[in-house]
Amino acid sequence: MNKFKNITYLCIFTVGLWILSSCNADFVNTVPLEEVNSEDVWSDPALAEAAVTGAYAGLGQGGFDEQMLASLTDEAIFTHPGRDITVITESRSNPAAPGWINNTLEWGNMYSYIRACNVAIENLSEPLIADQDLVDRLMGEAKFMRAYYSHQLLRYYGAFPIVDRAYELGEDSYEIPRNTWEECIDFIIGDLDEAAALMEGKSMDEGRASRMAALALKSRILLYAASDLHDIPTASSQSSLISGYANPEYLGYTSGDRMSRWQRAKDAAKVVLDNDQGNLLNLSAPVSHEEGIQNYMNNSLSKNGGEEELIFARYFINAKQENGGRQGLFNGPNGYNNWAGNTPIQHFVDDYEMMDGTEFDWDNPAHAEAPYENRDARFYASLLYDGAQWKPRSSANQSKDPLGQIQTGQYEIMQNGSVETHFGLDTRNSSIEDWNGSYTGYYIRKFTNPDPAIVDQNTWQEIPWPFLRYTEAVLNYVEACIELGQEEEARTWLNRIRYRVGMPAINDSGEALMDRYRNERRIEMAYEEQRYHDCRRWMIPEETLGRKANGINIVGEFKPGESLSLYRYDTEIYDYSYQVTPIDPGKENRQWLDKMYFLPIHQNEMNRNAQLVQNPGYTE
Repeated sequence: MNKFKNITYLCIFTVGLWILSSCNADFVNTVPLEEVNSEDVWSDPALAEAAVTGAYAGLGQGGFDEQMLASLTDEAIFTHPGRDITVITESRSNPAAPGWINNTLEWGNMYSYIRACNVAIENLSEPLIADQDLVDRLMGEAKFMRAYYSHQLLRYYGAFPIVDRAYELGEDSYEIPRNTWEECIDFIIGDLDEAAALMEGKSMDEGRASRMAALALKSRILLYAASDLHDIPTASSQSSLISGYANPEYLGYTSGDRMSRWQRAKDAAKVVLDNDQGNLLNLSAPVSHEEGIQNYMNNSLSKNGGEEELIFARYFINAKQENGGRQGLFNGPNGYNNWAGNTPIQHFVDDYEMMDGTEFDWDNPAHAEAPYENRDARFYASLLYDGAQWKPRSSANQSKDPLGQIQTGQYEIMQNGSVETHFGLDTRNSSIEDWNGSYTGYYIRKFTNPDPAIVDQNTWQEIPWPFLRYTEAVLNYVEACIELGQEEEARTWLNRIRYRVGMPAINDSGEALMDRYRNERRIEMAYEEQRYHDCRRWMIPEETLGRKANGINIVGEFKPGESLSLYRYDTEIYDYSYQVTPIDPGKENRQWLDKMYFLPIHQNEMNRNAQLVQNPGYTE
């Protein structure tokens, strides 16, 4: 046997030598099987498309991460400690420890994907692909994505070093100074104009850039550009930190006609309005309250007409089990075995109007007695509150709550002939996962499919994340009209949004109209990563984002002569009392400092690039 093996090895060795000696040099000059030559990528239509598709990866899961941007605002508070969110909400951010920064906006990550876009743009500029229609589409997508990542840098950090080409190995790309705010705006708008032209008439798959996406992002960028924070004379009059900053050109326009910037913002938004129609924005009167709830739910779930709202979105496929689309698990009640990550705060809950369009007021006895009745339809489609009807509990817990009602208070029950206190199943004193209970007494309903067959704990839902939707452009148009003094036009479009959810028309003017508009934007765009930027650009964070977070304390006491052994929400049996309570400062002690208008550029980036200049408030 050993002799046979030796002969076999000798034959293999001999044949191997013969192959090596008889083949040409090309045989040993092979391309690694796990790599694709760059020239091959950009000469092959499928590979080129795959390369451009890779540039979308910087979008991550959209806003469907366990920690949401909403918890950096007066929309929500994050329940679980140790995630560095309080570094930002408490204004403790600094260049060495900036706090929680999602990868979808992190400085270095954005530049990585800008490079991927630049590689695509350079290779498509002198295409090796014969299909010019495909080349134009891919070029349009790459230009759009470069603009999108650039706009992330701009709105979080201020002006940034414009990088419009892919640096080669060995080139020094770390000595690029920041461009001015105006140059960054012009660069992004230039990319978006080119992207829109390149993708005009192209049929785009869901989740990909499109002409409409370029137009919608342009509308957002020009709205930001016209806002208070980015008009340096205005910003300086409201913030001594900005007025004392040595390089205000990184934060906004230092001169120029501000009204012309509002006109540009209006015109850009109107182009979006003229090229699409959204969902149910052609109504001349309010729908019923129940229709309003369903309409808003359809929009947030992107179904039954709500799909028409989406201009640019991140889509998810249940079968692929990706981390997106798990908002039911991330934010749902602990009594349903969910994590209660980002929970609404009372400030936000109180900003929902009554059904008749009046403000909710705790000093109004009728409101204080029944705070969850007769509210704006979007209240019921966005929030889970005490007594709200929700899904069936798990089989292990249905006996504790056969009706599937949210329980965030403490209630009297009759046990063994005496009255005892029952803590709701969705509180931090629950018998179900008490460590995951809400501190505020509320949970987010928006972006969670209410289908009782969908168990949020273990289901990956296919609800898209809306990066850009039609109603945002409508609101942009309204704001620009108000700033330009065109109030009748502003009211017309604002009321179309309200009619869709069954709310009455508004007739305000002047400062009152602006206040109504800002609240309408807050409610309509809840949890869509708008509030973080809106409060900053309006320069109102001290009275909004800087407020201490709060919640609700709910007590249910038996009415005279009534008793119940298994709790259920029932106003015939219980008298309910509600008390607004602050969140323990030991959990989060919110404050606002003006340095938080912009995130700090990380110290590592400052160390790499001596040309960078830090944002105001982050240097000694």
